[in-house]
Amino acid sequence: MPLMLATQAPGEAEIFASVQGEGPSAGRPCTFLRLSRCNLACVWCDTAYTWHFDGDDRPHRDGATFARKANQLSLDEAVVAGRIRALGQDRLVITGGEPLLQAGALAKLLELLPDITVEVETNGTTAAPPQLDVRIDQFNVSPKLAHSGNPAELALLPERLDFYATDPRAWFKFVIASPADVDEVLALAERYRFRPGHVFLMPEGTESETLRTREQWLAPLCVEHGFRLSDRLHIHLFGDTRGT
Repeated sequence: MPLMLATQAPGEAEIFASVQGEGPSAGRPCTFLRLSRCNLACVWCDTAYTWHFDGDDRPHRDGATFARKANQLSLDEAVVAGRIRALGQDRLVITGGEPLLQAGALAKLLELLPDITVEVETNGTTAAPPQLDVRIDQFNVSPKLAHSGNPAELALLPERLDFYATDPRAWFKFVIASPADVDEVLALAERYRFRPGHVFLMPEGTESETLRTREQWLAPLCVEHGFRLSDRLHIHLFGDTRGT
């Protein structure tokens, strides 16, 4: 089965070179591959065009839905691999949506790219099967807190969080909208014993002003609790746009 990609524009797959904007690899040049479809529905999601299609009544703060035909594109793994190689980067970030929903096709893709370092951005509710897991160098795990609008029984699965918490390749990135959200992270960190230095707090927002305002109170909380602060460099550089 081919890969189902998100689009930058109708008919144009969202495969592009940029710098990583978030988490432990922030600032590193890489190629991005954005896939379509997600098993969660965050009310503040900034890539809702990957899942909030016409007819989907799950809530989103913008209230907008997207035409599936214009926002999804099916491509063979070999075609995708060729486009990734053509961008000339040695690091690939696979994002979404939830990329691990397409684990089988991803495994086939990465077999064609054996020399590229691979990061997978995941919401932490799924696991990579062995044929894919062996080809992943870094997991950027972003479990969804209560303010995302997802019920905990769907978004915070103990067996999955236990798995990622014990994997040295996994880094945790929590989206924070208010100081109360940090209390939820503290409870999760106590329960799952995340590796020291592997937890990032990142302000929620799609505008520089919002990010900077939230970082003013988030940075002291990171200092107090020993978490790392993640900015969103791509928002400052390019705004909330596709393909950046």
